[in-house]
Amino acid sequence: MSRKVILYIACSVDGYIAGPGDDLGFLSAVEKEGEDYGYAAFVQTVDAVIVGRKTYDKVLSMGYAFPHADKECYIITRTPRPDMGSVRFYTGSLKALVEQLKSKPGKNIYCDGGAEVANELMKAGLIDELIVSIIPTLLGDGTRLFSDGRPEQALELVSAQTFDTGLAQLHYRRAAM
Repeated sequence: MSRKVILYIACSVDGYIAGPGDDLGFLSAVEKEGEDYGYAAFVQTVDAVIVGRKTYDKVLSMGYAFPHADKECYIITRTPRPDMGSVRFYTGSLKALVEQLKSKPGKNIYCDGGAEVANELMKAGLIDELIVSIIPTLLGDGTRLFSDGRPEQALELVSAQTFDTGLAQLHYRRAAM
């Protein structure tokens, strides 16, 4: 089985992954004790993570320990920084990185955002699957999950699941051409 790049992300009904000023407060609308919407099971299927530098910095600014330090992790940045354990600050080509990761045996590769990284991967046709959790709110403004300018890509629905919090989770894979 070959490794897949999987985008696992949450957005508002109108397609924003953050409100103005990178506000993530809307995510709390679906917080429920004991419910992780399949995240823990998903994380067990990956051993490499690709994260944008802005997303990485946002997580750290919220006072959390970086959640992927136990995996091979690539922070996509324009500014070189020294590696920190398994966390590598990567300034090269995303396509070359994905090709390198896919050429090695291992589990799947998790794209944890943000929007710039996800869109660059989409433009290059490098995302194999998308798991998008739709938060039941309309933000009206902020950071869009998908920007314009990427090629059309057909998707096949793998599964759709709804939760009592109003969250809907859609799992797609890129359709064979």
